[in-house]
Amino acid sequence: MPVDYTDWRTVIRPRILDRAKHCCEGSPRYPRCRAANGQPHPVTSSKVVLTIAHLDHDVRNNDDANLAALCQRCHLTHDAQQHAMNARQTRAHRSGQLALSL
Repeated sequence: MPVDYTDWRTVIRPRILDRAKHCCEGSPRYPRCRAANGQPHPVTSSKVVLTIAHLDHDVRNNDDANLAALCQRCHLTHDAQQHAMNARQTRAHRSGQLALSL
């Protein structure tokens, strides 16, 4: 089922940000992170831009229980294994060892 990006921008994302009170909801590695959207991150000092993470990594599962507002640090650590797997597949494809699946 395709994602309706209009609903994502106007309904889903605002609902999750409101639930989180516009602060990071934390990740397993940083469970107490509550970095505030638009403010300097208390650890990294970079400006916080909250994103919405799919906790099960399935972009089709937009149930509120599967979505979390995360700062850059928490989102990157949450997705680290997925990013590493994608990088391995890309390197293997470039070296001719694997057909890249889309």
